[in-house]
Amino acid sequence: MGKFLFAIVAAAASLVLVESLLCNKCTLSLMGKCMNAVNETCPSNSSVCYTGRATFPSLPDFVGFNIQGCRENTTSCDKTTPDTLLGVTYNTKITCCSTDSCNPITLSSAASAKMSFSAAVGAVVLASVLGSML
Repeated sequence: MGKFLFAIVAAAASLVLVESLLCNKCTLSLMGKCMNAVNETCPSNSSVCYTGRATFPSLPDFVGFNIQGCRENTTSCDKTTPDTLLGVTYNTKITCCSTDSCNPITLSSAASAKMSFSAAVGAVVLASVLGSML
């Protein structure tokens, strides 16, 4: 009897694990680049992956802000909603998908920019020190 119950629990657990959706999650995105990308396992079988993008019609060259992850409520998927903040109009578009990692993230180049800046400052300091020694 114990082996039978164990087999049922193991089969149910494997179905739950197989059904879990894996989405890309980004809670901070500036200028179209994600600052903190991670993977997120959705909590239920009815979840979808989503990408929400806020854009400003008055600033066509500005990429806007993104947020990504898992979503339970699919009623606002694939819709654009206009709104106003402090007199500035912006549009929020939410797109949804239902396969693993189907909401791609553009990663930030901040780490390489910080490294280049650090290297430049280091070179300036080194040149200054060497220049004062000569």
